[in-house]
Amino acid sequence: MSMIETINLTKKYGELVALNNLNLQIEEGACFGFIGPNGAGKTTTIKILATLLKPTWGEARINGRVVGYQNHLIRPIIGYVPDFMGAYEDMVVSEYLQFFAACYGIHGKQRDQVVRDVLDLTDLSYKADAEVNGLSRGMQQRLSVARVLLHDPKVLLMDEPASGLDPRARIEIRELLKELRRMGKTIIISSHILHELAELCNVVGIIEQGNLIFNGPVTEIMARAHTGNVVQIRVSDRVEEAMSLLEQVKGVTFVEVHEFDGQTRIDVTIDPQSGLPTSELASRLITQGFRLESIQMEQVNLETAFMRLTKGLVS
Repeated sequence: MSMIETINLTKKYGELVALNNLNLQIEEGACFGFIGPNGAGKTTTIKILATLLKPTWGEARINGRVVGYQNHLIRPIIGYVPDFMGAYEDMVVSEYLQFFAACYGIHGKQRDQVVRDVLDLTDLSYKADAEVNGLSRGMQQRLSVARVLLHDPKVLLMDEPASGLDPRARIEIRELLKELRRMGKTIIISSHILHELAELCNVVGIIEQGNLIFNGPVTEIMARAHTGNVVQIRVSDRVEEAMSLLEQVKGVTFVEVHEFDGQTRIDVTIDPQSGLPTSELASRLITQGFRLESIQMEQVNLETAFMRLTKGLVS
């Protein structure tokens, strides 16, 4: 049985279809990366799973329980981390966690111990007496994660947990999420920071305009996006001359230039039926006196895969 399942899940706002017949199956212990542009339907899906929003039709289940009908059984096993947290004024970190622990029905010495444990896990013990509203954005996100761990949920629903964080805070959140995954939590993360999802998630889903256009292992999406016929070349100078030379090689179908971090790279697309080896391109350049800095087949990452699949360049 899947830990999370949606069956033709649909949400409409008037004539606007925010979510269109979404079908997902996420196994227990999986870390699922939900990818898509703003307005694609990610937050809508997560809010429905968090029992905060009712679908127009279709069904969502968590651990076999139906969202909307068995919410009292679902809420004790889920933790929802929104992109921004809120807190009462003048509340300090330990009070904030004590308050929510009491809401979860945790009392007495057990509550004190649970609060200490989640502070240790999220590395916030030294901020126990600090005001919540005075914390940095990164620390507030860690506190938001600490809050949802108080009742030890099986499922974590995280909506853009790294949004607006500086690089250091993003790394800290990423390491915390890795630890939660090692603890066996089932995690859904929506994010725009695709290279970090590739490190965290073993399964991804791509959603565009409310429609799920890909759902599967990270390795599968990489394989689908990899054309296997783009060679990336860097020469020390005379880039335009190198392009002209490469365009004349039989089997080359397209040549374009990209700028990355102040460096120029030539991407050469080869007709897969031509059998043109990479070594032939290198030989042509060296023979004509070009200084070859690097030559390699294209390296596909999650960002490349996302761009190709959402543009419809891969069937």
